[in-house]
Amino acid sequence: MEDNKIQDLKATTQLTHPLGGGGASVHVFAPATVANVVCGFDVLGFAVNEPGDEVIMRMTNKPGISISKITGDDGRLPLDPAKNTVSVSVQHYLQSVGRTDIGLDIELHKKMPIGSGLGSSSASTVAGLFAIKTLLGDDADPAKLLPFAMKGEEMACGHGHADNVAPALLGGFVLIRSYEPLDVVRLPHPAGLYCAIVFPDVDVPTREARQIIRKNIQMKDAVTQWGNIAGLVSGLFMQDIDLIGRSMKDVLVEPVRSMLIPDFYKMREMAMGLGAVSFGISGSGPSVFAFTKDDETARLITQKLQQHLTSLKIGSNTYVSTINDAGPKVIG
Repeated sequence: MEDNKIQDLKATTQLTHPLGGGGASVHVFAPATVANVVCGFDVLGFAVNEPGDEVIMRMTNKPGISISKITGDDGRLPLDPAKNTVSVSVQHYLQSVGRTDIGLDIELHKKMPIGSGLGSSSASTVAGLFAIKTLLGDDADPAKLLPFAMKGEEMACGHGHADNVAPALLGGFVLIRSYEPLDVVRLPHPAGLYCAIVFPDVDVPTREARQIIRKNIQMKDAVTQWGNIAGLVSGLFMQDIDLIGRSMKDVLVEPVRSMLIPDFYKMREMAMGLGAVSFGISGSGPSVFAFTKDDETARLITQKLQQHLTSLKIGSNTYVSTINDAGPKVIG
């Protein structure tokens, strides 16, 4: 872990002081995230203000980790600490700091939909890691939690990618330059960038969505994708929303994943016609998102896309947010 190079990750997250001895508790929120950002498969992601997940963690007198309650999951998530991403990642952290002697009880409150493509497992995992870090008074750079969060992702979807957990943990817009060794860069972004998110009520499991991605690509497609990623990163640094928008095109992953999302191209046409600067799939889907230059346009897009999905007899949730630069936070 010590060889991992993590750049420009100074404290956008806030740690509280240690919370005392036995019985101490902390209540943490961690945000949803948009991964891939259209052209940046597995290497780009950003955090949003809503939705997110919450973890309440308490110190107990009995060594080991227990999960006493999970809400908002419709019974889909395991209470077994050996099978839950929150407790598994926390256990890895405790082993690394030599504190497996302590006792913890975890409550997980899902405030965001599971299987939404908005980093549901990442938000839970990051909330748990930030909670234990806070309880133990660990004032190390929050970026050091990233490898443990990736362990949770590996359990959740079979692949320990960082494009959800990194922005959830660090806030803001994040580039994963390399996985071996892990090299993460926090990127600037225009303050006036708004995100309109629509989550259609259809099932697109992350594992299955990864399996349909083609393994071999043509050189001309790779060149197109490289140019778009470079253009998007340049647009972020230059605060150029128009360059960001015209760079957000995906010729590799979107063509196959879009088939899993009802009326994807119709929704993109509608969003762009309503003033979006870009439109694409959030993570593995089914959530879709658009960047806009103002809050009013973002809300109009979510309203119209939700109405369109309703006409197809598909329910949906919508969210409008700026980019969340804070990451996880203590809320009680």
